Amino acid sequence: MGSGEFRAARDCLFEHGTDLQAARQAFHWPEAPRFNWALDWFDAELAQGPLRDGPAVRILGETREESTFAELSARSNQVANGLRRRGIRRGDRILLMAGNVTPLWETMLAAMKLGAVVIPTTLLLTGADLAERIARARVRCVIVPASETPKLPTLGPEIDAICIGVPPSGWTSFDLLREASAEFTPDGETQADEPLLLYFTSGTTSRPKMVLHSHRSFPVGHLATMYWLGTRPGDRHMSVGAPGWAGHTFQAFFGPWNAGATVVVLNRPRFDAGFILSALVEHRVTSFSAPPTVWRMLMQEDLAAWPVVLRGATSGGEPLNPETVEQVRRAWGVTIREGWGQTEVTTQIGTSPGEQVEPGAIGRALPGCSIAVLDEEGRDVGEGEEGEFALPMTPRPVGLMLGYLQDDGSLQTVEGDYYRTGDAMRRNPDGTLTFIGRVDDVFKSANYRISPFELESVLIEHPAVAEAAVVPSPDPVRSVVPKAFVALAAGHEPSRETARSIFRHSRERLAPYKRVRRISFGDLPKTVSGKIRRAELRRMEARHDTQSGSPPEFREEEFFGQVGP
Repeated sequence: MGSGEFRAARDCLFEHGTDLQAARQAFHWPEAPRFNWALDWFDAELAQGPLRDGPAVRILGETREESTFAELSARSNQVANGLRRRGIRRGDRILLMAGNVTPLWETMLAAMKLGAVVIPTTLLLTGADLAERIARARVRCVIVPASETPKLPTLGPEIDAICIGVPPSGWTSFDLLREASAEFTPDGETQADEPLLLYFTSGTTSRPKMVLHSHRSFPVGHLATMYWLGTRPGDRHMSVGAPGWAGHTFQAFFGPWNAGATVVVLNRPRFDAGFILSALVEHRVTSFSAPPTVWRMLMQEDLAAWPVVLRGATSGGEPLNPETVEQVRRAWGVTIREGWGQTEVTTQIGTSPGEQVEPGAIGRALPGCSIAVLDEEGRDVGEGEEGEFALPMTPRPVGLMLGYLQDDGSLQTVEGDYYRTGDAMRRNPDGTLTFIGRVDDVFKSANYRISPFELESVLIEHPAVAEAAVVPSPDPVRSVVPKAFVALAAGHEPSRETARSIFRHSRERLAPYKRVRRISFGDLPKTVSGKIRRAELRRMEARHDTQSGSPPEFREEEFFGQVGP
């Protein structure tokens, strides 16, 4: 493929930046069979062109770290040569567990140049989690911070153990890799469909799936992500996503670097809203992306007191409540645009720069992306109807994974006419899609279809509600009724009066069949990536779990008497 075809596709998106229809008509995916993004794009274009001495990544913590494109190119060459000297070859798997530190980006680029497969891993995992991943993925090399080495006390001699920081006995310092030559020669051409990244999904099961991506699916597929973000050369794109998840690669690697923008990230042990807001102002961030949880936490600050210069703001990972969008718009004059992607596939739909944000809608298909919403019979639904969001497999979506890697080393590929995402969507008359919920989350109460997300969006408009998760709770009359687990905003108590106020809010804004009938206050269980574990709450309700210490439950009829369906 080389940089020429990739650049032509990228520049086509630049040319039609705020005209989605024109971009969709003009854009074509680059199709050449050979491509190595680190060599053919990062080194050949970003590190050699007019941006070479500009900042590639800026890391904000107790101190500030910054690397230019040229510096990262040279240092990743050194790391690649250092790994090669230690026997790491094409196809070997490297487990990379690091925070937002420079070695993260150096290693990602270095592994790509070698043709090795990177397994990004969150710092939140336990030793047992890591042991399982190392065994299942047949890891050849681990790179972790010194603080995390106690989690891996029994690595076998077949695994190269490299430590970021002062290494304990038996570990090799990452700094030794940087002593190798800054001139790198690849061992051959990279096929675009060779494996590049291996992610473990963050689901609620004890055996997460292994998602395998290629040199085509993520680097090239994220041209659509770049278009959705609206980043341009020289922009400063700030992301608060944590390393180890696919979203970090969306937002802090391929998305902004496909455009030649500067990646701005935080390296701090705790969430600090004030630090984030100060960074947006001080570093004149032009594009800011955060998951819904972070946006909701920022909302508790006086956003209008921070004179940001944002041109764009985005959110993904979970749907964003309309109230959050409106509060940010009032404070900053910028509207958060949503997008949809998964660990399995790059961004496919979103509200693009220049498009009007429709309340509650995620957006439309991005350039190069084809979508479908299927009913239970597998037929595409009409306007105003709901179904499962899916991607047609003809032609095969460029951003789609190679498949699920099995424990025996085989690959379970996507078969059939569609890749089914597991998300329920509604087709709107204007062509946008509205997220309804995970297919498994939507339920019926008294034969009425209930979307938890719709109810949660209403609940979060109440000033006492910081976060909410709605699940079905068994009921002798209606089979199940909507129950809300609520995390309260600062300054509010889990009292009867608070429950009464939230029930009244629900009654004023929801049709009778949709009203929340039960409320419990407390912290919400979440995955290590920060998503609410609704499946855990559903299971707890289904088995009437009232263990000692469980938060009390408030019922609507306690305050307003028996109500109809």
